[in-house]
Amino acid sequence: MTPEEREVERQMSEIRHGAERIYGEDELRARLLHGLRTGRPLRVKLGVDPSAPDLHLGHTVVINKLRRFQDLGHVPIFLIGDFTARIGDPSGKKKTRPALGEEEVRANARTYLEQVGRILDVERAEIRFNAEWLSAMSTADFVRLCSNYTVARLLERDDFAKRYGAGEPIAVHEFLYPFVQAYDSVALRADVELGGSDQTFNLLLGREIQRAYGQEPQAVIVHPLLVGTDGHDKMSKSLGNTIGILDPPRDMFGRIMRIPDARMETYVELLVRGDASELAAAAKAALAGEAEPMAVKLALAERLVAQFWGPDAAREARGAFRREVQEGQAPEALPEASVPLAGRPAVDLLDILRDVLELASKSEARRLLAQGGVELDGQRVSDPALRLGPGRYVVRAGKRRYARVVIS
Repeated sequence: MTPEEREVERQMSEIRHGAERIYGEDELRARLLHGLRTGRPLRVKLGVDPSAPDLHLGHTVVINKLRRFQDLGHVPIFLIGDFTARIGDPSGKKKTRPALGEEEVRANARTYLEQVGRILDVERAEIRFNAEWLSAMSTADFVRLCSNYTVARLLERDDFAKRYGAGEPIAVHEFLYPFVQAYDSVALRADVELGGSDQTFNLLLGREIQRAYGQEPQAVIVHPLLVGTDGHDKMSKSLGNTIGILDPPRDMFGRIMRIPDARMETYVELLVRGDASELAAAAKAALAGEAEPMAVKLALAERLVAQFWGPDAAREARGAFRREVQEGQAPEALPEASVPLAGRPAVDLLDILRDVLELASKSEARRLLAQGGVELDGQRVSDPALRLGPGRYVVRAGKRRYARVVIS
């Protein structure tokens, strides 16, 4: 084996890490070898539609892989789908996904680079917007693009097939989305495209459209979808099971600690950057009953928070979690609220729980009291009729809601 061939195998090992499947693997190996011999790095595309202003850890699975390619010396292309977001990607949806307005798309797109910059070296990346070429396409160009595929093939896509079989509506524009995503690969002359498993159909269509336009087809690297904090559904804002990459360190740490033990190994594999062999071995041992899961999860949470906020913030978040959650102490810096008596001799605790600690309603406050989830100055209380007179109180509702209440 030549030195170039050994380097190709080393890179392939890096590239396979965390991937579910590589389509065109032999082609990718050949391109890597050719690139080493000619000095031409691969062009690696990752497209993200700005459908929401914030990215979560599920998005970072493929962004991490893009960073791996960057570290291997290749050209990362972070494509913001400002045009495709106005169509609405139907992938994995059971009903038509609404398209976004132009202003909403622009507002969301503005936040993306700052967030992606926490993982990718954006100064050494190509940042592109697909409206650059898609807005310039003529009707004839677009018809030509769509002529390269059949309706029968489109209906083979899992989500389309299920909806069609169930008699659920499929809007015509939804059929167009895979074509414009595929054409992005033509416009960018992509050698590799990254994506989640729910994007497999669209990514593979990119290979066929590249062939139709006389290009060598891109390799496609598909990654598993990250399961959210609930432990069973993919991470999604609509399901409320996300961990945002802009979540403050303490919040991020606490949300990571809520993932089920059975998901720790996957989180290590898909999310941790750099050498994670020791942490991966610990997670595997914890699942086998040979290590304490809490200790492993604490180490995982600290590692992930450090990736986005730095080691100092991660250590502080771990300390806060120990004090406030494991030991049940009040936070060192409590939010303070003043509650005027306004002629009353005392204030209902239920009102304080709802208005100051932001419980949804008095009914929720009563339930929490009955469950033993409310403390007053460190002592558990359960009386829903309790009233508080003038003074200063530390009130806790649930595990994480604290406030210093000043009644006067």
